[in-house]
Amino acid sequence: MSTGTGADSAPGHISTPTTAARTATAAPMGKNLGAPPGNGRGMFSSLKIRNYRLFATGQVVSNTGTWMQRIAQDWLVLSLTGSASAVGITIALQFLPMLMFGLYGGVLADRLPKRPLLLATQSAMGLTGVALAVLTLAGQVQVWHVYLAAFLLGMVTVVDNPARQTFVSEMVGKDQVANAVSLNSANFQSARLVGPAIAGVLITAVGSGWAFLLNGLSFAAPIAGLLLMRTSELHPVEPRPRAKGQLREGLRYVAGRPELIWPIALVGFIGTFGFNFPIWLSAFVSDVFHGDAGTYGLFNTLIAAGSLAGALLAARRGHSRLRLLVAAAVLFSALLLVTAFAPGFWLFAALLVPIGIFGLTVNVTANSSVQMATDPEMRGRVMALFMMVFTGGTPLGAPLLGWITDTYGARIGMAAGGVISLAASVTIAVVLARVGNLRLRVSRHGVTFVPAAASRRRELVPVA
Repeated sequence: MSTGTGADSAPGHISTPTTAARTATAAPMGKNLGAPPGNGRGMFSSLKIRNYRLFATGQVVSNTGTWMQRIAQDWLVLSLTGSASAVGITIALQFLPMLMFGLYGGVLADRLPKRPLLLATQSAMGLTGVALAVLTLAGQVQVWHVYLAAFLLGMVTVVDNPARQTFVSEMVGKDQVANAVSLNSANFQSARLVGPAIAGVLITAVGSGWAFLLNGLSFAAPIAGLLLMRTSELHPVEPRPRAKGQLREGLRYVAGRPELIWPIALVGFIGTFGFNFPIWLSAFVSDVFHGDAGTYGLFNTLIAAGSLAGALLAARRGHSRLRLLVAAAVLFSALLLVTAFAPGFWLFAALLVPIGIFGLTVNVTANSSVQMATDPEMRGRVMALFMMVFTGGTPLGAPLLGWITDTYGARIGMAAGGVISLAASVTIAVVLARVGNLRLRVSRHGVTFVPAAASRRRELVPVA
């Protein structure tokens, strides 16, 4: 469901101008923002499309390499500096370009054909990994080299992210967007299961350099997939011609739509303060549990296992509800708090699995609902704003939480992220309920939001 002209991009009903005004306030908590459940397409329906199969195959290879590099990068910085703050700085530099230039990346994604654009960005990302590998294997790597590589990778990601996000709908068509977005996340999390484990073995056995090299080479797979696609089977969106004011146009488009702006705001808080696992997990490994790179890889694998489960559940649902988004955000934030003070190693490790489930549910639900509520010609700019807010806040959150972790310990650092995320989740839940004219109702079946008028009628029945 969408409002205004964005309805054409959603798999639900088409809104007329009259109904659009009504759905603008009714949609946020109580309505589907995608295809209805039970549509019969199946959990893996998008993989029946050849172009998407090629894309997914290439992505699972490069994603595995990406996760290997992430683990190796964080561990290398920690080894060179002994500081969780330095890990936070590395993460911040990688996501700083998204904060600075993210919206311009969306404008480019709307102006340029997606497939050639992705061929360029994927090649550049591969070269970044190879360059860092050469420095590390030669024994010349310094922490500033890692900082520079992270920043350059972030610059490429500014364009790659919105182009890759919006290319999904061009491969599968609007009816399969929710399923394909969920499978993309499942793909990423499957790689996250394998990549950290391989990285842990490689770092322990031969060092970080080989992990960087394999990551660089892994980009050959998505490049091959893009080259083998049948362009006649794509659903291309006509590129927008160059014009003044396209950036402001995208911001105005989002500002007037509560079904876009509030999910984007929520994932901004969660991304900035709740997704700082490299900082927290490396600190827990070194300072609390006194482990090694293998322990760090295990923790990341457990989060990935939960995230994969969350992605597959999202693919099976085939629809997105904002009340599911809010509920998952609250549970994710609460679990961060609980896990921060887990007394033992195995309890801490076990709690990472549900953290992965609910964290991924937040990401996928927000991503698919925003995409389906957006006009195709605006999707690049809207998804760039989504990714800018989701990952661009990291340069603010990562150094702050890295400093808290260094100063007050791993447990306080993780708890601080949980408190801020929980406060934001509850606040936005209240805002969405008011925008949608909903009230909280507690019954034996649980806690739900219902339309205020319906709730009022139920209260008056006993009196009558």
